[in-house]
Amino acid sequence: MTNFITRIAQAAAFAASIAAATAASAGGEPTGVWIDHTGRGAVEISNCGALLCGKVVWLKDAAHGQTCGKQVIGNVKPVGGGKWDNGWIYDVDEDRRYDVEITPMGDRLKVMGYMGSKFLSETMTWRRAPADLKRCDA
Repeated sequence: MTNFITRIAQAAAFAASIAAATAASAGGEPTGVWIDHTGRGAVEISNCGALLCGKVVWLKDAAHGQTCGKQVIGNVKPVGGGKWDNGWIYDVDEDRRYDVEITPMGDRLKVMGYMGSKFLSETMTWRRAPADLKRCDA
């Protein structure tokens, strides 16, 4: 009987790992260049070791050139279910840092900024930038 229960537990764990991998791959990768929710800038999200970080690589208004190359995302960790969390995002307009959760959704990226609790949060949707985007950091 113990062997039977062990096999069922192993099968359930295997099925759960396959389901988690499928869900993560269905959402896509958070890395790449993303146009923010305002359409005024683009952020390149990349792997920084086991974490994610992001920097500004395109600005609609060249007058804000001092922002180009600025790191605006840092220390974001994979937390399962295709989500990344426990890092920070910098709001250039408010000159303020927030906690951040990132969820890839194909050619869209759900970016949730919050302060300690997700109960009071703001969710933005970013879209993947075209490959020919003219970068300000080139």
